[in-house]
Amino acid sequence: MHNPSSSALDSKPQNSSGAPSRSRFFFELMFAFLITRLPFISVPFKWLESYFHELSHGLATILTGGSVSHIQLFPNGAGLCFSQGGWPVVIGFSGYFGAALWGYLIFILATWPKGIRVSFAFLGSAVVLTTLLWGRDILTISILACLAVLFLLPLKLNKNRFMGSGLRVMALMIMLNALASPTVLLGLSGKGDASMLATETWIPAWIWVFIWLAISASMIFLCWRRVDNAAAKG
Repeated sequence: MHNPSSSALDSKPQNSSGAPSRSRFFFELMFAFLITRLPFISVPFKWLESYFHELSHGLATILTGGSVSHIQLFPNGAGLCFSQGGWPVVIGFSGYFGAALWGYLIFILATWPKGIRVSFAFLGSAVVLTTLLWGRDILTISILACLAVLFLLPLKLNKNRFMGSGLRVMALMIMLNALASPTVLLGLSGKGDASMLATETWIPAWIWVFIWLAISASMIFLCWRRVDNAAAKG
């Protein structure tokens, strides 16, 4: 027998917790994956992962007693964090780990309906503050300005539902890029965070790469668990 109330409930894009439905999550995940694979369109979203990667290096440097001079971002999604002092192992590990963690935290923020505008404002303000503190060259400042607009422009919208979906897609793209980026290090010899960690710890670079891959995949899985648990309770 057809149950109208059950059908109506399943058709809702998200439940009262703010988490999307299971089907909507998979749609947003596939959409995020496609965007990260499109030429030109994917570029600003590669900058997002690069920004949170370098920001994580910077925060790890400060938290372990070092200081940050500036960060540098490039059009191809690469980046550098110029710093002194701190604990090299924590700093080196924090980049890919931090990007994946930021993606997960942003996804959680995107399931907070009443605070979605605050979340966009917070993230946009964080980019602006990073620009003021650590932006030095025109190219980096231009990229950071684009990212600030990416977060602040949606504040013009009146629909929190669309804002939440957009922020979740951005979060998933950050995690997907954090999942893909470390694989590039497998083809590099003597370069990158994995090589630096291998020098510092004597643990082979490929092990660090697979640790980062596992972390990024775990963050995406945790997003799914958040959605699945919310759907079960709803």
